[in-house]
Amino acid sequence: MLLQRGIDAYCETVRRWVIKFGPAFAPNLFGPAFARNLRQRQNRPGDVWHLDEVAVRISGRKYRLWRAVDQHGVLDEILQPKRNKWTAKRLLRRVIKCDGFIPKRIITDKLRSYDAAKREIATGLDHWSHKGLNNRAKNSHLPFRKRERTM
Repeated sequence: MLLQRGIDAYCETVRRWVIKFGPAFAPNLFGPAFARNLRQRQNRPGDVWHLDEVAVRISGRKYRLWRAVDQHGVLDEILQPKRNKWTAKRLLRRVIKCDGFIPKRIITDKLRSYDAAKREIATGLDHWSHKGLNNRAKNSHLPFRKRERTM
């Protein structure tokens, strides 16, 4: 079949492909064992999380895109019309529930909603609130901003 399509592959190459890609195409592809295997392969979230929000206009209405970021990348994000304690609590609760992991420290900008949410959800959590420390979260918004400008 491969030769008919112009692909010259030796039998050893095909055998290596079967070993490499065969388990992914098993009949029980979407079973619980497959999902468990994917979760085990994921990186554990880092010890330091950066939380941030950015204003976004969608169809002329103003929304806030809230993000939680660690050293590996974006942990979670939500889109809400308001910038309040309830939304900050929702983001923090979602990230902790999804990963099943509480970080040692969160770093935010000076928005007080984060402090109020932290007091209700994770009281023993170390919280640093400073303008310059949250650059990792601010930089995670850059690809989104670039797409937004081109649109």
